[in-house]
Amino acid sequence: MEKNTHKLVILVGSVREGRFGPVVSSWVAEQAVAHGGFEVEVVDLAEVDLPLALPAAPPKFAGADYPRPAGMAALTEALEGADAFLIVTPEYNHSYPASLKAAIDWHFTQWTAKPVAFVSYGGAAGGRHAVLHLENVLTELHAVTIRDGLAFPNYFTAWTDERPDDPQAAGYAKTMLDQLSWWAGALKHARAAEPYPA
Repeated sequence: MEKNTHKLVILVGSVREGRFGPVVSSWVAEQAVAHGGFEVEVVDLAEVDLPLALPAAPPKFAGADYPRPAGMAALTEALEGADAFLIVTPEYNHSYPASLKAAIDWHFTQWTAKPVAFVSYGGAAGGRHAVLHLENVLTELHAVTIRDGLAFPNYFTAWTDERPDDPQAAGYAKTMLDQLSWWAGALKHARAAEPYPA
């Protein structure tokens, strides 16, 4: 029996100069492709026009008429077409980057009734504070957050040749991706059967 694949969008959350996010995202994308349950698209927020000033009407109510910048069109299309999301985030001052908040806030229905997994990196906490904040925000947007994510503490000494030193990292990634795939399928069927009552 052929395995169903789901459209997975991996968001590179950091836009900071010298960021480590693309290294983590590349490795995670490799794991997702090897998993076999996903069609993978990596979206780097450093390549997206993400102004902090928002229009007066929120996207929840404006719908298709929401006036997003032209440079955001590819991001919006990717989020709209996704069955699942995987957010790669660093931790800045016990939270996540403003670039991620802007990308989230410029959208609403694109997140609704879809699963989101997290891969974080940072100092001793491995970015876990950032993930806790993201879980709260995305729950407000009716997304479903996945419990088992990946965290890389002290990433600056825990990676060699753009790969994590922890031999169990790939196994943890598989667990996360298994759960993400299950939720992607379950929620996709649910959305097709009946509109989500947001």
